[in-house]
Amino acid sequence: MSNLELKVPPVLLVVIFAIGMWWVAQLTGQQMLLIDLKWLLSPFFAVTGVVFPLMGVISFKRAETTVNPVTPNASTALVTSGIYRYSRNPMYVGFLFLLMAWGLLLANIWAILLTVFFVFYLSRFQIQPEEKALRNSFGAAFYDYEQRVRRWL
Repeated sequence: MSNLELKVPPVLLVVIFAIGMWWVAQLTGQQMLLIDLKWLLSPFFAVTGVVFPLMGVISFKRAETTVNPVTPNASTALVTSGIYRYSRNPMYVGFLFLLMAWGLLLANIWAILLTVFFVFYLSRFQIQPEEKALRNSFGAAFYDYEQRVRRWL
């Protein structure tokens, strides 16, 4: 197990990346094409970025299992209904969409490209350890779910 696995709560990671995106945008400035698109696309990404995590939390609450991403081994139920029929990680998809909305508002392609590193970091240090814990807890049920539903979208 890596020292970074399950150490940085995903919400904090979003804040860190949002600050990094703002910093990059300050250094590199706005790009003309993105200035035109930002008011058209950023509301879509922002709304989706709120709805996905909210639906994920509601599904977890209905199943009466933990929402705490740092302790996936405390999960008492494997949630596969609702938004979880389309994504194994709708909360993280939502966070990505929020960062995309932020990058569009900043109108900076370099800031938007930082979301690639967000996906990499989250996949490696959050999602993979979560999936390992879920495999250990739910065995074949999680394996079947993993085969049916994509990690992101």
